[in-house]
Amino acid sequence: SAIPYFGESLLKWIWGGFAVGNPTLQRFYVFHFILPFALAGMAGLHLILLHETGSNNPLGIKSGSEMVPFHPLYTSKDIVWVISFLGSLMAITCFFPTLLSDP
Repeated sequence: SAIPYFGESLLKWIWGGFAVGNPTLQRFYVFHFILPFALAGMAGLHLILLHETGSNNPLGIKSGSEMVPFHPLYTSKDIVWVISFLGSLMAITCFFPTLLSDP
């Protein structure tokens, strides 16, 4: 492991040692199930925090210059993108169910 001092014990705790058995496979599947939801949560947090003040001022620091409010523009653009992406993904899934699978 790349983490000094406690990396090896952390590795053994997460993966259940070096043997491939039932507990190791359960941990593997749990982490692979949680990862997409963690990524979706981080993307949602990004939309809430960064797009509220605009990309030119992500920390929300007050300045003397006039700033254009980017929140409505980015939020509406992201909503349109998500709806179009999910719509196209659902259309591909419904009309061509084997298109995104392994050959």
